[in-house]
This record gives sequence, C-alpha cells and structure tokens, in this order.
Amino acid sequence: MNKNSLTTAVIAGLAGVAGIANMASAVNLNPDGLGQVLLYPYYTVNNGQDTLLSVVNTTSIGKAVKVRFLEGYNSREVLDFNLFLSPFDVWVAAVFPLSQVTASAPGAAITTSDNSCTAPQFTQGSVNGNGYQQFLNFAYTGTNEDTGPTGLDRTREGHFEMITMSDIIDGSALSVDTTHVGGVPPGCAAASAGAKTKAELAFETGTDTVAPSSGIFGSAAVVNVGQGTYYAYNSDAIDGFTSVKLDSPTGSLSPSLSDVNDVGLATATSYVFDDGALLTSVYTAGATTGIDAVSSIFMAADIFNEYESDDTLGSVGTDWVVNFPTKRFYVDTLYNTSAPTQPFEESFEDSPSGDGLSCTLIGITIYDREENTTTPTGCGFSPCPPGQPPSSLCHETNVITFNANGTNSILGSGLTSNIAPIGSAGWVGLDLTQTNGTNNAHQLNPSTNGNVFTGLPITGFEALNFVTGDSGSILSNYSGAYRHRISRLCTNGGGACS
Repeated sequence: MNKNSLTTAVIAGLAGVAGIANMASAVNLNPDGLGQVLLYPYYTVNNGQDTLLSVVNTTSIGKAVKVRFLEGYNSREVLDFNLFLSPFDVWVAAVFPLSQVTASAPGAAITTSDNSCTAPQFTQGSVNGNGYQQFLNFAYTGTNEDTGPTGLDRTREGHFEMITMSDIIDGSALSVDTTHVGGVPPGCAAASAGAKTKAELAFETGTDTVAPSSGIFGSAAVVNVGQGTYYAYNSDAIDGFTSVKLDSPTGSLSPSLSDVNDVGLATATSYVFDDGALLTSVYTAGATTGIDAVSSIFMAADIFNEYESDDTLGSVGTDWVVNFPTKRFYVDTLYNTSAPTQPFEESFEDSPSGDGLSCTLIGITIYDREENTTTPTGCGFSPCPPGQPPSSLCHETNVITFNANGTNSILGSGLTSNIAPIGSAGWVGLDLTQTNGTNNAHQLNPSTNGNVFTGLPITGFEALNFVTGDSGSILSNYSGAYRHRISRLCTNGGGACS
C-alpha cells in the first residue's frame, strides 16, 4: 500500500471510530446493553408463572425512571409509576397473578421488597410481607374502550419499558430524599405521606434534575417455581434517546417512545448497523413522526430462530415471543388519529380482521435439521384462524407455538398463533416484508435523507422447555431463552442506504 492510500485508510478508520464514539447523539440499539431506555419484550403471570425483573444503575448519578407496563393486545397502559435509582442502585420486582392474594382475582399485580423509592409506593395490600399494586384496566374500558377485551385478565401478559427521564443533581433535595443511607432512602415514606418531598418526587418542582445520561441495564425472567422453569432474557437498551430531561408526574402517558429527540428538538436521528455498515436516518421529531426513529432501530425484514417439538423425549416445547414495541403508535387512534399508518396495515379500533385485533401479514418458511423445507400455503398458521388474513400476527405482543396438533403454549399465552413444524426440530424464517395490498410493503416512512426500511419493528426471543420425565433424584426439567436473529432491508432511491 502506498503512502497516500495508507493515509486515506487511516483517516477513514478514524472517521469510523469517531462515528461510533458519537453514537450517543442519535438513538441506537446499544449492543453492549447500556442505555437511557430499556425495553423488556415480555411479561406473563399465566400458567402458574411469575415474571421477575431488575434494572441496574451503573453510574454515580441518581436516575429518575418512568416504568410502564403495557398489555399484549394493543399495548394500552396497565400501570406506570416513577422509579428513583440511587447511584449504583439495583431495583428488583416481581409481577404475579393477583389470585395469589384473592383467589377469584383475574389480573396481574407487582410487588417488591426493594427499598428504592417509587412514586406512588405499592401500598394497595401485602403479599409475602411486601406491598403490592394491581394492574389496572382503566386505559381500555369506558370512554377509552378499544374493541379488545375489557376485563382485568387482559393485564396478565404483555411487555414493559423503562425510560430514564432525567439525572438527579447530586446534593439536591430530590437526591437527598432518594439516595440510600444505610440501605434505605430517607424520603420515600415522607413522599407517600404527602410531605413536601411528594411534590419533588412527582416532578412538580422540576428544579432538581438535568437531561439524562446513559448507563442503565436490565433483565427479566419468566419463572414457574412448581415446574422448575426459568426463561431469562436481557432487556433491549436504547441509547441516545433524548437530549433534554423528560420529567413527568405519575398518571401520565409521557414520556413515551415517541419523545425521542436530537439536540435542538427539531429532528430525531437514528443509527442502525446493517451488515457491517452504519446507517444514519434523520426523521422529523414529533408525536407521530419521531417514533419512526425508534422503529428504525428495530426494523427487521426477516427474523430467524429455532424450534423443537418432540413428545418422544417426554415433552419438548417451543414458544416464540414476537413483540412489536412501537406498533401502537401506528395502529391505535389514542396515539395517532390517522391510524393505521406505515408500516402496519390495520387499525386496532376498526380492524377488518375483527374486534381486539390488528393483523399484519407475514411469510413463513420452515426447515428441519436436514434441510427439508416447506413454505406453508393457505393460512400458514394452524389451525386457520377464522376471519383473519392468512399467516398474520394480530397483537402487539404475539406468541407463536410449534405444535403438530393444537396450540399448546409452554408460556400459557392467550395471544398465540401456531406453526405446524416439520419433524421434531429445525428452524423458521418469518418474512416481514409481505403485504396484504392495502399499504406499502411494510415500509417505514422515509427519513428526510431518503432512507426507507422495509419490514416491521420487532424484538423478542425463543423460549424452549424440555421435560424428560421422572429421573429419580436427577432434575428432569430444563428451560432456556434465545434472542431472535434478524436481517434488515434499507433502500434509498433504489440504491443502498448510507
């Protein structure tokens, strides 16, 4: 290599490093797991299960975090509250079926033995000596009804998110109230009693915080103590989400994923890694346009994962959790009066597929472990759902089962579709670029610099369970969870994105 070529290569390399170093200035899915926002693709209390969760503050700065749980049909909110993390703090909680407290109760609830401050505190009742708060159906009943089920059993599965609203200024009143002293923050009890600190915890003063930095990570696990199953996963970490503080009191839909912004607040830029290239896409910030920046980092043309389903081994089962974390902003008139909009096809409130549905067409290809393959014809999913378009996923949180007969879900999900497998094991590809002809081919709105992502915004994982029967003193129940793999498709004026 000659000197000029070497110099050019070095400069290009430095530019690449600089681009990576500046990723915090644009929203991105951080592969290292730290961020300002965490997305947890699934919770459930079905089938005798609880969902355990944690969030960790890796920094020396206190964090104010909005915690929001969203049900699985249409991602209407079932609970939100503010969480205040001390420097280097960990907060843990458990989502459990409320029937553990009241036998006939149909819904879910959350409890914690952790001392970190929440506003409000969990004071509805006591379970195992700790306070709890049940999930609520107010966001999809009465004047808020959206054609989905209205009972509390709708709260039993879905997904949740944590959005860092701000950093808490060290030494401020809010910092003093919420920072652990001897393992206990001194201001939580005063907040719940209505003292001055309650206003501070609810952000009514707005004087003790600044724009949030990065540095939180999280994980969750769906666990059944009686069966010995434990499906654990890491949350998705979104970095570069906001350049300003997003403080919001409890009882508010703000902040949401649509509040993504760049410095200056007029735009929302995303960085997406695609086949070794760093793609930059600029979107107009705003309630119905900024969400495209977040969707772009989750856009997938295809998703891939494995399955196993074999009764000869005792019992082997597989579920795929396929979550569309931004779908509500395109199909729910609560967030978008023009719903449905790209890249989704059907409004939840007025879906031709029926009440409680917002279906989107996908393609399915199945391979066993010896390369035998098939592309399902007809409805694709089995048994064929009446009145729905073929091979469709119709909720914001979907669970795909893999059974030759029936739709038994190892997660006990009520939001299932079934794929009849080839043999006992193999892998499946879901093509997310399919369309039913009423919309562009699942294309995200073009960025202002012309980038167009084709597919759908997804996250999720495969849950796998082996039950090998009575093995005497040897544990015979095994479980695991494996993140989906994806491919991306981005074009710009007929060429490649940049």
